[in-house]
Amino acid sequence: MEQRILKTVKKIILTLLTATIGGALFKLIHIPVPWLLGPMVAVLIGTNICKHRYVWPNSFRNSGMIIVGYTIGLSMTSSALQSMALQLPSMLLMTVLLLLLCSGIAYVVSKLSDSDYSTSLLGSIPGGLTQVVMLAEETKGINLAVVTVTQIIRLMMIVIVMPLLVLIPMFSQGGVEQTAEATIPASIQVSLFPNLFIFAVVSIIFALIGAKIRFPTAFLLGPLIGTTMLQLFVLQGPQLPSVLISAAQLMIGTHVGLMLKIDQLHRKKRTIGLAVGSGMMLVVGSVMLSMILTKLHPITHATSLLSMAPGGMDQMGIIAHEIHANLSIVSGYQLFRLFFIFFAVPPLLKFIFKIIDRKKAKQHGSSYQ
Repeated sequence: MEQRILKTVKKIILTLLTATIGGALFKLIHIPVPWLLGPMVAVLIGTNICKHRYVWPNSFRNSGMIIVGYTIGLSMTSSALQSMALQLPSMLLMTVLLLLLCSGIAYVVSKLSDSDYSTSLLGSIPGGLTQVVMLAEETKGINLAVVTVTQIIRLMMIVIVMPLLVLIPMFSQGGVEQTAEATIPASIQVSLFPNLFIFAVVSIIFALIGAKIRFPTAFLLGPLIGTTMLQLFVLQGPQLPSVLISAAQLMIGTHVGLMLKIDQLHRKKRTIGLAVGSGMMLVVGSVMLSMILTKLHPITHATSLLSMAPGGMDQMGIIAHEIHANLSIVSGYQLFRLFFIFFAVPPLLKFIFKIIDRKKAKQHGSSYQ
């Protein structure tokens, strides 16, 4: 027993060391969001070279999510929430357009691969990885491995590409627009203690409650909701030191890097190639939708791009925080899409899959006659 624990501890230390080296290297060469991307890339490479030698407990990733949830919650001021409420019709419109785009991409992928449309569609849905995989497990005839790999590669592509895209002049923040937007509220003047302790306790409690009731991405949304409520009605929360933000990025980036096990894939080149291709189409489509969004609302291109990015809310929140985009708007669009996909998409997909199954049954019936 003790030897097993010692072995696990050594693997965790090796993982942490690899992630830290990756983050430091990316920081040294001035890659954007280095403590998210560096650990992710370093661990991805390391885990596929040194198989079964990397371990990263879910509690580490959950701790990072709590920190990010608190940071996003700080941006949810009353004025920010009012601004988000005014954009609810746009949130619905953009979410529907993005899902239609994913449906089209899934159709193209299904024609180019051996996968059926149902598998390709679940692989293309830009929702929470856990929720999509759970739905895939519950649906008959779905290739779970293809869905998981496609979702992971899409997530990695978004996390890597989006920070690079916002460096392009057309997506960089303009001086006039940036001052017009609300980013993190001016909480830096608030004393770190004892306020931070109070917010930490509330964030952890809400995270645990969210996990207990099976809330989507509970360790992110729980602290976000708790921090928002506490800040709106009780007291102002202090802004976290940059070292804690970097630590949260490392915790989450390391977890994402460990998700893709290339050696477990069948027909690796074809599967990865199609996943990368569909991911690229999704990025291009998101860029086009972000341009439409800037025409509908007076927000910067960077804020619009991160709002439409089909990636995780925690990663997009980190990037928005780092580049000083409008964190409340980015989080609002990501949050709306998360809930829409969590509550509305599963029954809709099940209805679509029933129609597809009926068509297949009719085709098989006619072929036997």
